[in-house]
Amino acid sequence: MQKIYPNAEAALEGLLFDGMTIAAGGFGLCGIPERLIDAIQASGVRDLTIASNNAGIDNEGLGKLLRTKQVKKMISSYVGENKEFERQFLANELEVEFTPQGTLAERMRAGGAGIAGFYTKTGVGTVVAEGKETKAFDGETYVLERGIRADLSVVKGWKADESGNLIFRKTARNFNLPAATCGKVCVAEVEEIVPVGTLDPDCIHLPSIFVKRLILGAPYDKKIEFRTVREREAA
Repeated sequence: MQKIYPNAEAALEGLLFDGMTIAAGGFGLCGIPERLIDAIQASGVRDLTIASNNAGIDNEGLGKLLRTKQVKKMISSYVGENKEFERQFLANELEVEFTPQGTLAERMRAGGAGIAGFYTKTGVGTVVAEGKETKAFDGETYVLERGIRADLSVVKGWKADESGNLIFRKTARNFNLPAATCGKVCVAEVEEIVPVGTLDPDCIHLPSIFVKRLILGAPYDKKIEFRTVREREAA
């Protein structure tokens, strides 16, 4: 199967539609599928439900889709660095399903593994558990969380071979791995594509069976969420 596409627009052709659910990898601005997000924005698709740890920052990463109001609902854990996210949420312009970080990762992993739901103690007795089924195990209360199945997964890898085996680099592994597995179709962008047989099989993080389409996204500009500098000390 030919998995390599010339650009993000071509890789997403025929996959986008209004009202769809997208699982997106990344954490803040680390390991986000920048090229694919730009192509989603350019497509004009609307009323999206996006499952992602957060929504980037203002006008970067998924923040671009918030700015153009293409997102109807976010399933997220941490949203504190995006002022537009905050504004839309407080103005009831954006639906938000807050999910504890570990629970969100497990919901994606469960969806990718074909597990419809699981019980966890995280969130019991808080607003996270409101309206959800609870069950007692060994005298402890657990809340039922549903696995996430998305119409599309978009992820960012470091290296891939031509068949779609992926390696993530350091902390960019974050949510990319579980997000990749829970989509009906996974599209990945990477910094380098190498011939089949080049990558050490023991170092593969995401097997090619999960990756349906692949693009070379490089070069990338390293974006920094916060730049903190220390005042220069007097001589």
